[in-house]
Amino acid sequence: MRTLVILGATGSIGCNTLDVVAMHPDDYQVLGLTAATQVDKLFVQIQQFKPRYAVMTDPLAADQLRQLVKEANLPTEVWAGAGALCDLAAHPDVDIVMAAIVGAAGLLPTLAAVEQGKTVLLANKEALVMSGELFINKVQHYGATLLPIDSEHNAIFQCLPAALQQNTATQQLSDYGISKLLLTGSGGPFLRKDLHEFSSITPAQAVAHPNWVMGQKISVDSATMMNKGLEFIEARWLFNCAADDIQVVIHPQSIIHSMVQYTDGSVLAQLGQPDMRTPIAHALAYPKRIQTHVKPLNFFELADFSFSKPEPARYPNLYLAIAACSYGQGATTALNAANEMTVAAFLAGQIRFTDIAQLNEKALERFASIKAPDLESILSLDQQARIYVHDQLKKVS
Repeated sequence: MRTLVILGATGSIGCNTLDVVAMHPDDYQVLGLTAATQVDKLFVQIQQFKPRYAVMTDPLAADQLRQLVKEANLPTEVWAGAGALCDLAAHPDVDIVMAAIVGAAGLLPTLAAVEQGKTVLLANKEALVMSGELFINKVQHYGATLLPIDSEHNAIFQCLPAALQQNTATQQLSDYGISKLLLTGSGGPFLRKDLHEFSSITPAQAVAHPNWVMGQKISVDSATMMNKGLEFIEARWLFNCAADDIQVVIHPQSIIHSMVQYTDGSVLAQLGQPDMRTPIAHALAYPKRIQTHVKPLNFFELADFSFSKPEPARYPNLYLAIAACSYGQGATTALNAANEMTVAAFLAGQIRFTDIAQLNEKALERFASIKAPDLESILSLDQQARIYVHDQLKKVS
């Protein structure tokens, strides 16, 4: 029996993780669940899994949850505040931490788990985008185990030689005959939309992903392909490679989740349904395999596979992220902060879809050369970029 904490339990990844855990009650025990404001949803999860702890980052929400737990006579202890996330992630009784809080808010609790040598299932890509070198160095120093949850990175991980899987962050891909990591992406809902119509795209259209069920922020990122750009940066750190070692490939069917190209001409691909329970189960049980009830692929029912190169004019955010990856840590930290701000503004109806990339580009130009070698400077730069974009948003809206 391994104990599990889920950071971001009410989100898509959190719910899918609990779905997998529910299938294996003899193997996993939920020690703690966290959320920001979704009291009712977290309370339902508490009723089912009866964790020892629950955290609401919003204090008022924590008060509401605490009252519900008391009235239901449940044993769960409710904590409040962002600091409580770190306390729970670092708890001595925790074996596995699912890091599924979206955005920069997930960085500190994920680092807290790493610093206690936990097994970290990384679904929060921003942790590596914001602090890649620092994060990986801490994983090595504290002996933590880092397993990727993003379907693309998990696919790459599965296609690596077993010996390389044991330490992807410091070994050289070329030593194992690997020449290229191929990150696939669906292209989102606007793969074939007329570019002249992009300025009129609505939030409802942007969050309607053709293949995956995700939260609003990540759905918009998929529509702009910033999501793939962040994954590009994340892959650079997860697999200890350079930007030139990674290539993004549009694959609208989302059946091939990513590929690894070898120097002998071989390409290994991981295929499956577009269902996050597969990579979650893989990481939870690694190196074993467990049941997920995900429908197996029927190759006789599959549509033809197609592939293409992402157009810069259609996906400028993707190429901003690739450029930031080459510039360095300060650039990726600032770009991530800017994108969180611009996507939130777009979802709130303050700016147009096309403004997202334009404002992100301004922020990247403003902060690209700034160094961020430690956690203090990373967090400071994150705030500076947010303030800058906040001021730019006033000019747009």
